[in-house]
Amino acid sequence: MAKLDVRNLGEYIRQQRNSAQISLRQLAKSAGVSNPYLSQIERGLRKPSAEILQQIAKALRISAEALYVQAGILDERYGDSDVPSAVMGDEALTERQKQVLLEIYESFRRENDESPAEPATPAETGSRARAARAAREPRKTSTTG
Repeated sequence: MAKLDVRNLGEYIRQQRNSAQISLRQLAKSAGVSNPYLSQIERGLRKPSAEILQQIAKALRISAEALYVQAGILDERYGDSDVPSAVMGDEALTERQKQVLLEIYESFRRENDESPAEPATPAETGSRARAARAAREPRKTSTTG
Protein backbone atom coordinates (compact mmCIF):
# COMPACT_ATOMS: atom_id res chain seq x y z
CA MET A 1 0.00 0.00 0.00
CA ALA A 2 1.29 3.43 -0.96
CA LYS A 3 1.87 6.22 1.54
CA LEU A 4 -0.97 8.74 1.80
CA ASP A 5 -0.10 11.89 -0.13
CA VAL A 6 -2.72 14.35 1.10
CA ARG A 7 -1.48 17.18 -1.11
CA ASN A 8 -1.90 15.19 -4.34
CA LEU A 9 -5.22 13.83 -3.08
CA GLY A 10 -6.46 17.35 -2.40
CA GLU A 11 -5.35 18.53 -5.83
CA TYR A 12 -7.13 15.57 -7.42
CA ILE A 13 -10.36 16.32 -5.56
CA ARG A 14 -10.13 19.99 -6.56
CA GLN A 15 -9.59 19.02 -10.22
CA GLN A 16 -12.58 16.70 -10.14
CA ARG A 17 -14.73 19.37 -8.49
CA ASN A 18 -13.68 21.97 -11.05
CA SER A 19 -14.30 19.54 -13.93
CA ALA A 20 -17.78 18.91 -12.58
CA GLN A 21 -18.27 22.68 -12.23
CA ILE A 22 -19.25 22.37 -8.58
CA SER A 23 -18.35 24.98 -6.01
CA LEU A 24 -16.54 24.07 -2.82
CA ARG A 25 -19.69 24.94 -0.90
CA GLN A 26 -21.89 22.75 -3.10
CA LEU A 27 -19.53 19.79 -2.82
CA ALA A 28 -19.23 20.17 0.94
CA LYS A 29 -23.02 20.18 1.28
CA SER A 30 -23.47 17.17 -1.04
CA ALA A 31 -20.73 15.23 0.73
CA GLY A 32 -22.03 16.10 4.20
CA VAL A 33 -18.85 17.83 5.39
CA SER A 34 -18.14 21.42 6.39
CA ASN A 35 -16.72 23.97 3.95
CA PRO A 36 -13.57 24.55 6.04
CA TYR A 37 -12.91 20.80 6.36
CA LEU A 38 -13.26 20.23 2.60
CA SER A 39 -11.05 23.25 1.92
CA GLN A 40 -8.38 21.81 4.23
CA ILE A 41 -8.60 18.45 2.41
CA GLU A 42 -8.17 20.17 -0.97
CA ARG A 43 -5.17 22.12 0.33
CA GLY A 44 -3.56 18.94 1.66
CA LEU A 45 -3.84 19.97 5.31
CA ARG A 46 -6.24 17.22 6.46
CA LYS A 47 -6.24 13.48 5.95
CA PRO A 48 -9.81 12.34 5.25
CA SER A 49 -11.08 8.94 6.33
CA ALA A 50 -12.16 6.32 3.80
CA GLU A 51 -15.78 7.10 4.72
CA ILE A 52 -15.34 10.82 3.97
CA LEU A 53 -13.62 9.94 0.68
CA GLN A 54 -16.57 7.74 -0.22
CA GLN A 55 -18.99 10.62 0.49
CA ILE A 56 -16.88 12.99 -1.62
CA ALA A 57 -16.69 10.46 -4.46
CA LYS A 58 -20.45 9.99 -4.41
CA ALA A 59 -21.02 13.75 -4.48
CA LEU A 60 -18.57 14.10 -7.40
CA ARG A 61 -20.08 11.09 -9.16
CA ILE A 62 -16.73 9.35 -9.46
CA SER A 63 -15.74 5.95 -8.16
CA ALA A 64 -14.68 5.79 -4.53
CA GLU A 65 -11.97 3.40 -5.70
CA ALA A 66 -10.40 6.22 -7.76
CA LEU A 67 -10.15 8.37 -4.62
CA TYR A 68 -8.85 5.45 -2.55
CA VAL A 69 -6.10 4.90 -5.11
CA GLN A 70 -5.25 8.63 -5.09
CA ALA A 71 -5.18 8.55 -1.29
CA GLY A 72 -2.95 5.48 -1.24
CA ILE A 73 -5.58 3.44 0.58
CA LEU A 74 -5.77 1.02 -2.36
CA ASP A 75 -3.11 0.03 -4.83
CA GLU A 76 -4.06 0.69 -8.42
CA ARG A 77 -4.99 -2.52 -10.17
CA TYR A 78 -3.38 -3.35 -13.46
CA GLY A 79 -5.69 -2.48 -16.30
CA ASP A 80 -7.88 -0.10 -14.33
CA SER A 81 -9.02 2.80 -16.40
CA ASP A 82 -9.98 6.26 -15.38
CA VAL A 83 -13.28 6.09 -17.24
CA PRO A 84 -15.30 7.92 -14.58
CA SER A 85 -12.85 10.82 -14.55
CA ALA A 86 -12.79 10.96 -18.33
CA VAL A 87 -16.58 10.99 -18.52
CA MET A 88 -16.91 13.63 -15.81
CA GLY A 89 -14.21 15.77 -17.44
CA ASP A 90 -15.83 15.73 -20.89
CA GLU A 91 -17.32 19.18 -21.34
CA ALA A 92 -19.22 18.08 -24.47
CA LEU A 93 -21.55 15.90 -22.37
CA THR A 94 -24.48 17.12 -20.29
CA GLU A 95 -24.67 16.19 -16.61
CA ARG A 96 -27.51 13.77 -17.41
CA GLN A 97 -25.45 12.08 -20.15
CA LYS A 98 -22.51 11.75 -17.78
CA GLN A 99 -24.72 10.19 -15.12
CA VAL A 100 -26.21 7.66 -17.57
CA LEU A 101 -22.80 6.70 -18.96
CA LEU A 102 -21.40 6.17 -15.48
CA GLU A 103 -24.40 4.08 -14.45
CA ILE A 104 -23.97 1.85 -17.51
CA TYR A 105 -20.22 1.58 -16.94
CA GLU A 106 -20.67 0.64 -13.28
CA SER A 107 -23.35 -1.95 -14.16
CA PHE A 108 -20.94 -3.59 -16.61
CA ARG A 109 -18.17 -3.55 -13.99
CA ARG A 110 -20.48 -5.14 -11.40
CA GLU A 111 -21.64 -7.74 -13.93
CA ASN A 112 -18.04 -8.66 -14.74
CA ASP A 113 -17.09 -8.81 -11.05
CA GLU A 114 -19.94 -11.25 -10.37
CA SER A 115 -18.91 -13.78 -13.03
CA PRO A 116 -15.34 -13.09 -14.17
CA ALA A 117 -14.61 -16.70 -15.17
CA GLU A 118 -17.70 -17.18 -17.33
CA PRO A 119 -17.30 -16.06 -20.95
CA ALA A 120 -20.30 -14.44 -22.57
CA THR A 121 -22.42 -16.63 -24.79
CA PRO A 122 -22.78 -15.59 -28.44
CA ALA A 123 -26.37 -14.50 -27.73
CA GLU A 124 -25.21 -12.32 -24.82
CA THR A 125 -22.40 -10.89 -26.90
CA GLY A 126 -24.87 -10.04 -29.67
CA SER A 127 -27.33 -8.37 -27.29
CA ARG A 128 -24.50 -6.38 -25.67
CA ALA A 129 -23.27 -5.27 -29.08
CA ARG A 130 -26.79 -4.20 -30.03
CA ALA A 131 -27.13 -2.29 -26.74
CA ALA A 132 -23.77 -0.60 -27.30
CA ARG A 133 -24.76 0.37 -30.87
CA ALA A 134 -28.10 1.68 -29.64
CA ALA A 135 -26.32 3.82 -27.04
CA ARG A 136 -24.01 5.28 -29.71
CA GLU A 137 -26.58 5.89 -32.42
CA PRO A 138 -29.13 8.70 -32.29
CA ARG A 139 -32.67 7.55 -31.87
CA LYS A 140 -34.43 7.07 -35.18
CA THR A 141 -38.04 8.05 -35.54
CA SER A 142 -40.16 6.27 -38.07
CA THR A 143 -41.95 8.34 -40.61
CA THR A 144 -44.99 6.65 -41.95
CA GLY A 145 -47.41 8.32 -44.19
